[in-house]
Amino acid sequence: MLAVVKIAGQQFKVKAGDSLYIPHIEGKRGDKVEFSEVLMTDNEGTVAIGTDVNAIVKAEIVLDLVQGDKVIAFKMKRRKGFRKKHGHRTHYTKIQVTEIA
Repeated sequence: MLAVVKIAGQQFKVKAGDSLYIPHIEGKRGDKVEFSEVLMTDNEGTVAIGTDVNAIVKAEIVLDLVQGDKVIAFKMKRRKGFRKKHGHRTHYTKIQVTEIA
């Protein structure tokens, strides 16, 4: 079974057993989470879209905090001596999808 689920404003295509990185959510390693905003399901050729979908994606948190790559924003104005450097690392959570019910 395949599902498209909306998590924190982003869409992910998942199936049972998949592991993926999602934007950081609260919880510790081993906690069970459910995502009820399922946009589409495909069950062996039977496709349900929109309001016809009544599925829930159940997952388990594998790693509670993973930091992404560092992104640098550098601003400079030539001949003025102005230089500004900002950087940040986005936080993610790694989950493992256990089932789509």
